Amino acid sequence: MQNTTITVILGEAAQPTDLEQLSRTACEHNLHLIVLLLGEVPPIPIYSIGIGEFSAYSLPEGWQADVDDANTALEKQRDSISQYLVDQGASAEVRAVCGEAAGLRNAVARAGLTCDTIIIGDDLRAEAMLFNDIVHAALFDSSAAVMLNALSSKEALAPQSVFVGWKAGIPASRAVRAAMPALRQAQDITVALFDPIATSSRDGENPGSDVAAWLGHQGCRVAVQQYPSGGQEIGIAITKRAKKTGANLIVMGAYDHSRLRETVFGGTTRTLIDQREWPVLLCH
Repeated sequence: MQNTTITVILGEAAQPTDLEQLSRTACEHNLHLIVLLLGEVPPIPIYSIGIGEFSAYSLPEGWQADVDDANTALEKQRDSISQYLVDQGASAEVRAVCGEAAGLRNAVARAGLTCDTIIIGDDLRAEAMLFNDIVHAALFDSSAAVMLNALSSKEALAPQSVFVGWKAGIPASRAVRAAMPALRQAQDITVALFDPIATSSRDGENPGSDVAAWLGHQGCRVAVQQYPSGGQEIGIAITKRAKKTGANLIVMGAYDHSRLRETVFGGTTRTLIDQREWPVLLCH
């Protein structure tokens, strides 16, 4: 991923040392980092007093002071992380956004319009609802690829072995395209199809051969594997096979089914988002 721009989304609990490995990789591969610090505040608690034209609004005592304290703490964190990245010699800028959940989602979506990849920090998992909102904003409202579990990995951005969970469709194609710089540098790539349907309208008459030819023309070293799921949930099967191949990164399309369906019934994307063992690159 030489000469790319990466946006890193962090929360209030993040520490400068969380960026140690990424800053080293940035220096080695000439990456530019945009660190976006998010601080969530409660919605404005406006209460109505009176009726009709004599009504008024009021804020509870102390709310504004709490918001000011949150902004001050986030700015202090921004200065600390900014100085750390300067000391590491990385090309970087640090931004702080403090606001309600909707505003934070908009900030993430906007940041994803002018970068190549969004890395979401593990510290945001502490707030499950906010974490899901940020992941969905990055996947659905921005044009960047999304990476999870990548900050602590030495090889997530420059992997030697990549496991591509392939399912013919736009999300998987976009994921492979976004990962192409890393795929060209990898020593080996496994293109994995689970329970493929060998028809021209589904996975092709020779499933996986088309994506293998695409990657082969890019100079990639590719092996196509067709696996039976054996009744396992596909997300679990992907992580198990990735472990056996020694992959440093999993690449796959996200939400091939609707978000509602995966939220209610679970699915491959939800499994890969929830797991914390493997760095994963997702595109919708």
